[in-house]
Amino acid sequence: MTKGTKGLRKGLTSYGDAGFSLFLRTAFIKAMGFSDDALDRPIVGITDTFSDYNPCHGNVPDLIESVKRGVMLAGGLPMVFPTISIGESFAHPTSMFLRNLMSMDTEEMMRAQPMDSVVVIGGCDKTLPAQVMAAASMDLPTIVVQTGPMVVGHHKGEVLGACTDCRRLWGQHRAGNIDEAEIKTISGRLAPSVGTCMVMGTASTMACVVEALGMALPNSAAAPATHADRRRIAEMSGKRAAEMAVSGVPTPAELITEASVRNAMIVLQAIGGSTNGLIHLTAMAGRAGVHVDTEAFDKLGREIPVLLNLKPSGQHYMEHFHYAGGLPALMRELKPYLDLNAPSVSGGTLGDAIEAAETVPNQNVIYSFAAPLKQEGAMAILRGNLAPDGAVIKHSAASPSLLTHTGRAVVFDSVEDLTRRIDLPDLDVNEDDILVLRNAGPKGGPGMPEAGYLPIPLKLARQGVKDMVRISDARMSGTAFGTIVLHIAPEASVGGPLAVVQTGDRIMLDVPARRLELLIDEAELQRRLKIWETQPPHREMAKRGYAKLYEQSVLQADQGCDFDFLLRDGGETSKA
Repeated sequence: MTKGTKGLRKGLTSYGDAGFSLFLRTAFIKAMGFSDDALDRPIVGITDTFSDYNPCHGNVPDLIESVKRGVMLAGGLPMVFPTISIGESFAHPTSMFLRNLMSMDTEEMMRAQPMDSVVVIGGCDKTLPAQVMAAASMDLPTIVVQTGPMVVGHHKGEVLGACTDCRRLWGQHRAGNIDEAEIKTISGRLAPSVGTCMVMGTASTMACVVEALGMALPNSAAAPATHADRRRIAEMSGKRAAEMAVSGVPTPAELITEASVRNAMIVLQAIGGSTNGLIHLTAMAGRAGVHVDTEAFDKLGREIPVLLNLKPSGQHYMEHFHYAGGLPALMRELKPYLDLNAPSVSGGTLGDAIEAAETVPNQNVIYSFAAPLKQEGAMAILRGNLAPDGAVIKHSAASPSLLTHTGRAVVFDSVEDLTRRIDLPDLDVNEDDILVLRNAGPKGGPGMPEAGYLPIPLKLARQGVKDMVRISDARMSGTAFGTIVLHIAPEASVGGPLAVVQTGDRIMLDVPARRLELLIDEAELQRRLKIWETQPPHREMAKRGYAKLYEQSVLQADQGCDFDFLLRDGGETSKA
């Protein structure tokens, strides 16, 4: 890259006179008090994703100051710019609906404004994948700073973690075991600090996946949001970003490769990661032109055990993972399976990060490969006549007794139908039935809400039932526990077989065999699908704005739910 395309000279505003464009840009930025010396430095952009609606990003102002310090220590000029911020529990209809919009916003601001490298700061579930998707599309030297997990909470002598324990305790409240006063008290103790969920939910999963891809500094995934370590990571990231602004490398295209994506798939299985992580990894890799093969992912799941003893698959929390040596220490157990030559944004390789990993004696957070927490990985890919393009189950967080199960379908046609009927005292349901939710996929939701964690019907919850087989075309939070089949593709709203399941049908789940079958003959299935095709649309389509763009362009879960027009080179990808 020539000097003429560095710093303030990058991407000049079009006035028909390049000299005037640079003069005007310089004149106006000097209104902010910048000196000529400052403006002659390499520029590092820093995304500001703070929002009062996003407590997961509550430490972003502190992280920005730390990143800026690192940039200036290395001789660069830090420039902070805002982008969309998505807070999981404050986004209607769902944060997933807005992920692709955030990726577009971030990409276009990186393109529109002069910067030689960029530090993206994200944490809450959909922000990290959105930023990496943007970086892969822009291919500007980028380093990710994760906001980090919150610290643990406490209630009546019990350690609490959002949001695995919030779901467990809310279930007890629904069953009548926790009263209104106590559940209100608990709501003030579940999330005792800013930061992301401190269990292996989607935010923690993506923090680990991004580090495994080489897009964040080694040992950056698990440090708590409120700890000094997190600010030191931010400072080191700023320093490294300034170095990248001068050298121009590495770019996301050099980091997100078939090898690094396979490394990330291995880590996703070994950490007991969120099912959302597979969708996001597919989307991030797709922007870099790498195809995620779900069959290969499933095969890895049979070979790679769960090694991380964190909720919801285990017992501990992210801060304990940090104290145990973090992701490099866990990856040390996976060395024979990993591509150790995969480069890192740090300037070294994955192998270098593992060699530098801390060894913590007597810890019980990271298990050995020889004696794992679970014999298989976090997730399995299911197929069958009910999921021709696949479905996913996080069997590391399921009830072993339900992993092979046949039951009667109890069908809910939408999230609204589920909300209306699930707690009715006369609902025809028993604990051996299979709860089915449809029209909650990428298009049908819209936005594929985290409604796949169907609540146990109230009358069964009060009888002590804690788990049932539940299937849907929706997603669920990575913090959730249960025997739950998700991401059924194609989804019901585009005519997938899920659309024609009837209450009373028999469904077979066989996770060891990776099967999900509607137990009717093929002729009857095709007859129902033909009838469905003649029916009018089941819901009104959006007429304008982003919602219309979303519904016209979003892909299915097995394709990462990205927009078709955002894929690299029109969707041409290599396989990982």
